[in-house]
Amino acid sequence: MTIRQVPAARIVFSADDRKEILDLIDESLRTGSLTLGPHTQAFEEAFRSQHQTPYAVAVSSGTSALEIIVRSLGLEGSEVVVPTNTFFATAAAVLHAGAIPRFADVSASTLALSAATLEAAITPATRAVVLVHVGGLISPEAGAIQAVCRNRGLTLIEDAAHAHGSSLHGQPAGSFGRAAAFSMYPTKVVTSGEGGVIVTADERLRDEASIYRDQGKAGFLGGEHVRMGYAWRMSELHAAVGLVHVRRLNEFVAARQRTAGRYDESLAGVDGIAPLPIPGRCKTNYYKYVALLSPGLDRSEIKQTLRQEHGIALSGEVYARPLHQEPVFAAWAAGSFPVADDVCARHICLPLHSDMSDDEAASVTAGIGTVITNSTRKRSTTV
Repeated sequence: MTIRQVPAARIVFSADDRKEILDLIDESLRTGSLTLGPHTQAFEEAFRSQHQTPYAVAVSSGTSALEIIVRSLGLEGSEVVVPTNTFFATAAAVLHAGAIPRFADVSASTLALSAATLEAAITPATRAVVLVHVGGLISPEAGAIQAVCRNRGLTLIEDAAHAHGSSLHGQPAGSFGRAAAFSMYPTKVVTSGEGGVIVTADERLRDEASIYRDQGKAGFLGGEHVRMGYAWRMSELHAAVGLVHVRRLNEFVAARQRTAGRYDESLAGVDGIAPLPIPGRCKTNYYKYVALLSPGLDRSEIKQTLRQEHGIALSGEVYARPLHQEPVFAAWAAGSFPVADDVCARHICLPLHSDMSDDEAASVTAGIGTVITNSTRKRSTTV
């Protein structure tokens, strides 16, 4: 019997989109405008409009977006609270900008910072906080986290790398902090191939970011170098890809939400797995569909069985290893992080594509239901 293969991720570009992108790239090659030109400006405007923010600055990656924000805020030598459950780049950007990451535990219901875990991490040296929208979900505690920052005199930064098109109470990702960093990496809901975007309502920060991304120059066509910047520009070729793809954002989010609804319904009666609940006031883009396995189930074994026997490749976790367990961050790993240790060790992310078919979704839920049920029975007979 042939096993239906369901990949962990699939990047979606229609034939019409590919043609438009090629036409835009041809224009760049014909005119010689290859960086910081009209496509970058159009992409910034489209992204800004989509996320209802006054300013957007396109850069080379989500990582550089974060580092530019930290540099623009003048946080060198200060502590920045970072959830331990996030990607390497969140803390790395803080360090590269000369600041100090202060790791905090997370909430089991969101895999993200909570007001309580933030309060527990703050020290007299803390000046800023990074709120990470894990898997595309904006924590319902975002307002409480904003209040903690206001009361403590801290600057709130959003790591919105996962959160294109997500919102809380109708307020879009990127509008909760002083500035936000989005990633346009190929796995994201929309992509420019490589790239990132800074969004902000702060005109001064917009101007600083524009300087930092272009080698610290006061102006694109020349002038003094006034900041220790870097080559953090987005090319016109990448901007062309991003410009076309960002127009699909609402369509892609709606498709992912439909698939997530099918997953919710199908997994509701399966013992051994509990999808991460999404509060009604949260609109998530389902960059990741996260589910927690019951304690004692072997995630590696489940993933292997799904791949080998059912053709299902699970998406990468968010995240399998919290940052305080990473050797490179050992010097900043003081303290205990019991919730992150637990949820990082036993969650899985189901495959979710922006054009996922009903048949693919049915194959995923059937395979997971079978494997989880068998694993739960096997565990009960050996305990």
